[in-house]
This record gives sequence, structure tokens and C-alpha cells, in this order.
Amino acid sequence: MANQLKTIFLLGVLSALLIGIGQVLSPGNTTLFVVMAAVMNLGAYFFSDRVVLRVSGAREVSVAEAPDLHAIVDELARAAGIPKPKVCIIDQQQPNAFATGRSPAHGVVAVTRGILDLLDRSELRAVLAHEIGHVVHRDILISSIAAVMATAIGYAAQSLMFAGLFGGRRSDDDDSSGAGGLLLMLVAPLAATLVQLGISRSREYLADDAGAELSGDPDKLAAALGKLQHYAERIPADVAPATASLYIVNPLSSVQARMAKLFSTHPPIEERIERLHEMARTPHARPSR
Repeated sequence: MANQLKTIFLLGVLSALLIGIGQVLSPGNTTLFVVMAAVMNLGAYFFSDRVVLRVSGAREVSVAEAPDLHAIVDELARAAGIPKPKVCIIDQQQPNAFATGRSPAHGVVAVTRGILDLLDRSELRAVLAHEIGHVVHRDILISSIAAVMATAIGYAAQSLMFAGLFGGRRSDDDDSSGAGGLLLMLVAPLAATLVQLGISRSREYLADDAGAELSGDPDKLAAALGKLQHYAERIPADVAPATASLYIVNPLSSVQARMAKLFSTHPPIEERIERLHEMARTPHARPSR
């Protein structure tokens, strides 16, 4: 519940940032920014899953091609009470996985070739339970909305910058509002990025909880996360930065991760593993985050 409330609050912050920029940039046309965000949200709602799968090179596989993978997904979907998601494989050696789809009825689970080669069945089952958790919680929809809102804020901030550059001289009475607009132009995009990443991190903790609960084995999920992180730091992946937050562990190289630690799309792997071990030790008391 705490994570859900945090996500709602952070989405509200994004909305407030967008509206705030709209009021500064064009006080009489704030509605324009709301409409712009709504149109972008509709596009993200209906087409984000197709875009993500295409960008990631994911290919849907039949039951005949991957019977055990389909069997695990089917079992976990039944346990979660959702329709069975589509199953895709990505021809990449870095072991990783993600889920997409705007709702449980349109869910997709994708895994790399590398993860199929690395993990044993129980570890793979725990990872897939984590991804099913994302589908149950509609995390991809939330992440898409956050990304769209952050993008809209970035565009609006750029418009504010150009308006300041080419708007001519301000009167003395406008000095304070101009200073406020300049501050908003500089701070809003950074704040939007941090909020977006905060949402992503929040959803990973929720999916870990769901994965531990669905699989019934938090320790196996913890072991899988440790392995995936180890190899993700050593095996490069052809992943678009915009989709990195979808994966169970950060697919970007360790160098990139160190350079942008503040902006990491994932919580520290050590914290996630410790939380899962704590869940295994005290199954009736989830750690809060």
C-alpha cells in the first residue's frame, strides 16, 4: 500500500510540474498542456507494448517452440488470476527479462536467450513471477504515463526557454515572474526525471514482493537477481536507454550505471536481495519500502 500511495503521489507531482510550466509559459492556455499530455498518454496506452517489443527485438514464441517457458507462465498466471500473457524471446546473451502490456488482458512476458541458459527452472520461475507481478499491478501502463508526462515537461521547459530568449525585454514589473519562470525552466525537467525514476524504483520493489509471493520462494528470486546482476555487468546488451527501466535488472553497462548512479532506473540490487531474504525469514511480515 505504501508503494501504491508513493506512485500516486509522484504521478501527481508530474502533473503539477506540467501545469505549472503551462501557467508560466502561457497563462491563458494552461488547458493546452493538459490536452497535449492526454493525447500523448492515449498513444502510450494503446501502442507502448508494440513499440517496446519492436525496439527490444522480442519475438513471440509458440508452445511448441518453448513448452517449459509457456508452462511456467501459464501456471503463474493462473495463480495470479490473470489471462496468460504472450511469451516472447529476445536473441540476446545478456540474461534479463521484462513485461509489457497496458493491462493483464494484454500482458506480454519477454526473456532473453541468456536467461534461459543461465538460470535453473526454479530461479526462472521466480523471475517470471516477478514479471507477472508487473502485469498484475499494471506497472507498464504507469511507467508509460510517467515517461509521457516527463517528456511533455521537457518539451514545455524548452518552449519556456525559447520564449525567454526571443520574448524581448521585460518590464520591471515582470522581473520576479521572469526569475520564477527561469527557475522552473531549469528545475522542472530534472525534477520530472527524478520523479519518473522514483516511480520505476517503487514498482520494482512491488514486483519483487509479488514475485516472492507467487513463486513461494523469495530466496530463489534473490539468487536469480544476484546472478542476473553479475552477468549484466559483464555482458553488453543492445538496449535502448528508454526501455532500460522495464528490465528486471538494469541492462546498461556497469560504466554507464556508475556514471548515472543518481539516475538509476532500478533500486540497489543488494537492497532488493536483502528484502527478499528477509521475506523468506519472516514470511508473514513484508519489509516496507
